Amino acid sequence: MIRDSLFLQPEQNLFQRFMNINWGLVILLCGVMAVGAACLYSAAGGSFSPWADKQLMRFGVGMVAMVVVALIDVKWWYKLSWPLYFIGFVLLILVEIMGHIGMGAQRWINLGFIQIQPSELMKIAVVMALARHFHGAGPEQVRRLTFLIIPAFLILAPVGLVMLQPDLGTSLMILMAGAAMVFVAGAPLWIFISGIAAGLAAIPIGWQFLHDYQKQRVYVFLNPDLDPLGAGYHITQSKIALGSGGVYGKGFMQGTQSKLNFLPEKQTDFIFTLWAEEWGLFGGIALLTLFALIFIVCLRIALRCRHNYGRYLAAGLTVNFSLHVLINIAMAMGLIPVVGVPLPMVSHGGTAMLSTLIGFGLIMSCHVYRHSKVTR
Repeated sequence: MIRDSLFLQPEQNLFQRFMNINWGLVILLCGVMAVGAACLYSAAGGSFSPWADKQLMRFGVGMVAMVVVALIDVKWWYKLSWPLYFIGFVLLILVEIMGHIGMGAQRWINLGFIQIQPSELMKIAVVMALARHFHGAGPEQVRRLTFLIIPAFLILAPVGLVMLQPDLGTSLMILMAGAAMVFVAGAPLWIFISGIAAGLAAIPIGWQFLHDYQKQRVYVFLNPDLDPLGAGYHITQSKIALGSGGVYGKGFMQGTQSKLNFLPEKQTDFIFTLWAEEWGLFGGIALLTLFALIFIVCLRIALRCRHNYGRYLAAGLTVNFSLHVLINIAMAMGLIPVVGVPLPMVSHGGTAMLSTLIGFGLIMSCHVYRHSKVTR
């Protein structure tokens, strides 16, 4: 009885639901993961340790979690949206109280056997909560300013907590993904214009609250030669590596900037640079094509979903994934200031990998149960 309510619909059994998973999307995800494993293997000088082996293991665990999430009826995720948001919010508060400090930031909670980064999980929880809030709301209701007070709190409250860690990159990700969902829901355009204008006007005030290293990143972005051996070292080496890769690249494990350790954070923030140096322009385009195909498949799932909750959930998670890709690659190319946003399934990281695959599991649940009736 319980298993039927969780996994089954009357017209199809569990095996049929399993076969109804979008396996094309699974293959694309495996393709991106293969790129990530190759990059991490190369970053370690031709060894699976210490990064590639852990990443592959996390991917395996994450794939199992993704399939389990996909098989659970989307109606249950609708019911769990508020509790999961509350749990994520409490974890963000706990980070401020008992969080583990690493690389100058307090972002992790140490559970002994694993460290979790609640801000990564909160990216999903915010999308789920917003999808539930907008589900069943009519166009006239969404246009009312009073109706948007709750979405504003759902977005801004975790953004404020994440900025305290400090983690400006993740806070901006939550803010932009949330704003995109509000826009898709049909909120008036003047609200976004007013919000952007207010944000620009508040820059002088917000500047005073930035940490010194964050201000330095902005200075270096405006003038990369300001501190080439200090704050500007990362982006300078990244540009050198990208340019030296040329059209065809230097070959697998032949990138000089990464191999000789000139390229910092080559296993995390600047892993796209490592890939482009070794495989050149064609390799970079191939990876971007994989990401673009994933975006198209997920957007198609959102559009084909018969209920608003699934449409909003799939669309919001797709935007969240796409922002990760765009911001990380733009950062590596020097188009935006350096921020700590990983490249999904390519950069080394446990919580980021798990949260990404759980997000895709939710998108697949929207696909498998696209004909379900989700009622308020």
